[in-house]
Amino acid sequence: MKAAVLLAAVLALPLTSVAAEAAAPPSPVFTGGQAQPVFDPADVVREDVWVTAPVDSDHDGTDDLVHAQVVRPRATQQGLKVPVVYQASPYYAGGNDVANHDVDVELYAPGYARGPEGPRVAAHGVGPAAPITWRYQDYFTARGFAVVYGESLGTGLSTGCPTTGDVNETIGARSVVDWLNGRTPARDATGAAAKADWSTGKTGMMGVSYNGTLPNAVAGTGVAGLETIVPIAAISSWYEYYRHDGAVVAAGGFQGEDADVLAEYVYTRADRQICRPVIDGLTRDQDRVTGDYTPFWDVRNYRNDVGKVHASVLAVHGLNDWNVKSEQVATWYEALKARGVEHKIWLHQSGHADPYSLRRDVWLATLNKWMSHYLYGIDNGIQNEPKATIQREDLSWTDEADWPAPGTADVRVYPWPGGRAKGAIDTRNPVPGTAASETLADDSSKTIEQLAGLASSGNRLLYATSAAKQAVRLSGTARADLALAFDRPAANVSAILLDRAPDGTSHIISRGWTDPQNRTSPAGTEPITPGQTYRIGVDLMPKDYVLAAGHRLEFLLASSDHDYTLRPKPGAGLALDLTKSSVTLPVTGGKPALRAAFG
Repeated sequence: MKAAVLLAAVLALPLTSVAAEAAAPPSPVFTGGQAQPVFDPADVVREDVWVTAPVDSDHDGTDDLVHAQVVRPRATQQGLKVPVVYQASPYYAGGNDVANHDVDVELYAPGYARGPEGPRVAAHGVGPAAPITWRYQDYFTARGFAVVYGESLGTGLSTGCPTTGDVNETIGARSVVDWLNGRTPARDATGAAAKADWSTGKTGMMGVSYNGTLPNAVAGTGVAGLETIVPIAAISSWYEYYRHDGAVVAAGGFQGEDADVLAEYVYTRADRQICRPVIDGLTRDQDRVTGDYTPFWDVRNYRNDVGKVHASVLAVHGLNDWNVKSEQVATWYEALKARGVEHKIWLHQSGHADPYSLRRDVWLATLNKWMSHYLYGIDNGIQNEPKATIQREDLSWTDEADWPAPGTADVRVYPWPGGRAKGAIDTRNPVPGTAASETLADDSSKTIEQLAGLASSGNRLLYATSAAKQAVRLSGTARADLALAFDRPAANVSAILLDRAPDGTSHIISRGWTDPQNRTSPAGTEPITPGQTYRIGVDLMPKDYVLAAGHRLEFLLASSDHDYTLRPKPGAGLALDLTKSSVTLPVTGGKPALRAAFG
C-alpha cells in the first residue's frame, strides 16, 4: 500500500520535476567540518585552456598566454559549481641542463679588481615533460573541488618568458584566478572561447617551493576570488633566497645558482630564442658582484605587498630547510600577523619537504578543514584552533597558541677569551675593559662542520656555555652583534649557533651571513678601511630549537662558509673585540629560563 501511494505521488509530479530530480548532480558532503569523498576521482573532466595575461614578457607585441589544465568532477557538467585548488608552477615541463656560476672567486671591494669568473659547472639534469598531475588531485576532486594547474610564463605550453619572481610572473599566475572569476578571457585548443562557468570563483592556491612561492606573490596582488593560500617551503623575498645582507649566499645544495640560472632551467617553451635577451638581462641585473639589494630584487620582494593580502594563509616550513631558509616564512608570517590576516603555521623537523610525507593523516585533515572553511564556507572552527603546530626534535608534535612561542624574550650572552680553542659564553656579563681582541684567518676550503670539529683552529673562533642543567628553548631569531676589524677591504662574515652533545659531537642550530661592506644597509656598499673596527650585525636564520639538558650552546664565528658564501682564496684576517660583542638569543621564558639552564 505504501509503495502504491509513493508511486502515485511520483506520477502526480510534473514530468519536468521528475526529470530535474533525476538529472540533479551529486553535492558535496561535509562531516565533522571536512569534505567527504563522495565523487569518483576517476570520473572527471580534463580540459586545457590558454588564459590571456595582461603582460608581454617576451616583447612580441601580444599579451602572454598561460596554459592551464583543469581537472573537475564530471558533476560540474550537470550544473554543479565548485571551488578550485590551484597550483601554479614552472616545473610541469621539466627542466634544462644549466651551468651554475663559479663561486671560487675573490670578493668585491670598491677600487679593487676582482678576477674573472671561472667556468660554470653543470648542476641540473634534463627531465622529460611529465603529465600534469599531483598527489593531491584525487583527494580534492573526490571531495568536490576542482584542481587547476597553471604553467608559468615561458614554461611548457605557456608563452612569455621566465624571470624568476618578477612582477610579470605574478601577473601570469594571477590571470588564472581572474579567469576563474570571469574577468579575463581564455581559449581552448581549437581557439574557441573557454569559460569557467563551472566554478564558484573561490580559489585556494597551494604548492611546495616555487609552487608555494607563487601563492605568496599572487596573494600580494589582493586579487578578488583568492580566498586562501597554503605556501609550503615558499619564498617571500627572492633577495634572501640568493643573497643575505649584502653577501652572495647560495640556496642550500645549489652553490652558484642564481636568478638567471633558475630562469634558464625552467625555460621550456617551444621557442628557444625569444627569451634570450630577457634571461641575459637577468644575468646583467642580478649583481653577483656587490650583492646589494637593488630595484631588481625589490620587485621580487613580496613582503612589500603584504598590506594587500586578504587571503588567509596556512604556512608550512621545515626547521631544517636550508634551501628555502626559515627567514622566508618567519618574516612573512610575522608581517601577516601584524596586519590581521587570518593565519596558521606548521613547522616540522625535516628540510625542503611537504608535510604529506611526514604526518599524512593529520595534515590532510587540517588541509581539508582549511579548504572547506575558506572555499566552501563551512563553519568548522579551524580559524579558532591553535595557530602553530610544531614538530619537536624527538619527532613528536605539539599545538601552541602561535609562533614564535609566547613568553619568548631576547636575552644577551657574551663570548669570553679563548676562541681559538674554545672560549666561554657568559650569560650575564661582557668581557670588561676597553679591548680584548681575538683573531682568525679565513679558509673557505673548510666547511663549518669541519671547523666546529677541530679542538683548536686559527680559522674560526668558538665559544661555549656550560652544560645545561635543564632544557632551554630558542624560538625565533638569534643575532650576533660584533665588533670586527679586517686586514683586507673585503671579507665574508659567518655566524653559527651549535648544539654540542656530551659526547662531543655537534649539530648546527642556525647560521647567518653578512658582507661587512653592507653594515649600514643591504642596499649600499661602503668601503672598509683595514684595521678599523666596525659594528657588524648578523641575523641568523629563525629557528625553534630545544637544547637538551647536558648539552652546551656554542657560538662559532668564521669568515667564509664553504657551502653558502662565495669562496675567496684563504687568508683574510678578522679581529673580534670581545668587549663590544654579544649574541642575542630568543629564549622562551627569557632570562630566568636561560639562567636556570646555565647559571
